[in-house]
Amino acid sequence: MGAGVLVVGESLVDIVRRQDGSTETFPGGSAANVAVALSRLGRDTGFVTSYAADDHGRLIADHLAASGVTLATDPHVIPRTSSALATLQEDGSARYTFDIDWRIGAVEITEPPLALHACSLGAVVTPGCEDVRALMARLRSSTTTSYDINMRPTVTGVGPAIAKTVEETVRLSDIVKASDEDLEALYPGESEAAACERLLALGPAAVVVTRGADGAAWYAEGLAVAAAGVAVSVADTIGAGDTFGAAMIDELGSLGLLGGGVDALRGMSHEQVAGVLDFATRAAAVTVSRPGADPPYRSEL
Repeated sequence: MGAGVLVVGESLVDIVRRQDGSTETFPGGSAANVAVALSRLGRDTGFVTSYAADDHGRLIADHLAASGVTLATDPHVIPRTSSALATLQEDGSARYTFDIDWRIGAVEITEPPLALHACSLGAVVTPGCEDVRALMARLRSSTTTSYDINMRPTVTGVGPAIAKTVEETVRLSDIVKASDEDLEALYPGESEAAACERLLALGPAAVVVTRGADGAAWYAEGLAVAAAGVAVSVADTIGAGDTFGAAMIDELGSLGLLGGGVDALRGMSHEQVAGVLDFATRAAAVTVSRPGADPPYRSEL
């Protein structure tokens, strides 16, 4: 899949509990959401993940297949499919409680992809995270590596130990995405700019910060670009950050900047960065406007 994107990380079901007490189950997981969003944008997308041969696993498999995502490994390496109970708040944001089992099978690569994206729990939960980092290290010389921190403190906790694990993955990444809440959980009390400086010092070309309704910002050496949010009626925020990350990768591909590592990304102009942020922000706004992690197709943008 030399011209495509390989996503590696968790699949799970989101059990959404609404304010009125009703519940609904959606296929999800940060990495699965990214893979679906990339495929809907027209990218050749391979996916390294795991889920069980149970009802929830079949729900995920059908969802991935319907959006054209190709499985790059056998996912049936865990005894039960992971889940997240997402309790919606009044503003549509979600508070999560997770039941996670994470590992991956052997990954056969015949042709390096243009980009490899890792994210969230898949990059920090053992034993699978060790294989994720090994795959990133193996492909980094020929592939653009991206990482969405997407902290889940209810699973990993906070503090120096998880910060060290996150930083180990950042060191293998050409571009890093984080929300403002991720940065506060990672480096409590530090300003956004200071936290991004700390991450940039580990080697990536850029750190991109999402700020919810307030838009996003791109931090790189000698360059800082901000994009305003898009006004939208919020159904819920599930999968919004994942859609943003997928659209960001897709737009970098449209600019011909995938596969060139940190040097290609460090050469981006202000106008190029602004265009990437605008496209990603608009894509995320579509996801926010409808329930569950339901990213847009290219025709909707």
